[in-house]
Amino acid sequence: MNSSCFSGKTAVVTGAGGTLCSAVAKELARQGARVALLGRTLASLEGVAAEIRTAGGTALPVACDVVDAAAVERARATVTRELGACHFLINGAGGNQPDAVTTLTEFSPSELAADKPAGTRGFFDLNLARFDDVVRINTLGTVIPCQVFGREMAALGRGSILNFASMNSYRPLTRVPAYAMAKAGVVNFTQWLAVYLAPAGIRVNGVAPGFFVNERSKKILLTPEGGLTARGQNVMGHTPLKRFGEANELLGAVCWLLDDDRAGFVTGVTLPVDGGFLASSGI
Repeated sequence: MNSSCFSGKTAVVTGAGGTLCSAVAKELARQGARVALLGRTLASLEGVAAEIRTAGGTALPVACDVVDAAAVERARATVTRELGACHFLINGAGGNQPDAVTTLTEFSPSELAADKPAGTRGFFDLNLARFDDVVRINTLGTVIPCQVFGREMAALGRGSILNFASMNSYRPLTRVPAYAMAKAGVVNFTQWLAVYLAPAGIRVNGVAPGFFVNERSKKILLTPEGGLTARGQNVMGHTPLKRFGEANELLGAVCWLLDDDRAGFVTGVTLPVDGGFLASSGI
């Protein structure tokens, strides 16, 4: 059954080829939205679009680098021409880079040694170009679509924007300084933009997923045999529900925050969906 809020309206989802945002895109299509799928790799978007169409929905895959303002503007023109003006914008594009991740969880004198063990990467060894890439994709990759599609929304006097934050937005997890820095910025930007766009009739909120297993995190959290790595065990020790999240468990929060009927007085918040991770000190 189609939701009266989403039916017949255009939703733009960036990072739509990923585990979480593909699930979001499929759910919005199921509820009647015309969904534009934005991402860097057209092949991954085509697979999601095919699933949506097979289920009777409308999907438009558009290859686009969200840190390229001109490319995002071209994508907006295509979406508006093919599906109509954007009403819902979901900013899920983001990610991390191995060379912006330390192998150490705290400083060790070995980090400064000339003969340090091969593969050791501390804070002082981080590749700053890759650090910058992580900050850009997670911050400007959110700001630019908000500016491009938000302008269209503002002209029409309505719209709802949802930004993807992270557990790193609240607690800087070890080893990922660039990602933590960027995702903390997403929450702050979400609050700022909510205030700025309120007179335009646009609500801006965020969702902060806890630990959901996707292709990237499998290597970090799970062993090849399907057990928990040391980092996975640490995560589980701080998660009261004692499991990882499933993509469909994010959909209720996302759809509620986007829904102008049910959450029309909600703006400037970022909602954790984390199995209790933020509530737990681990003690």
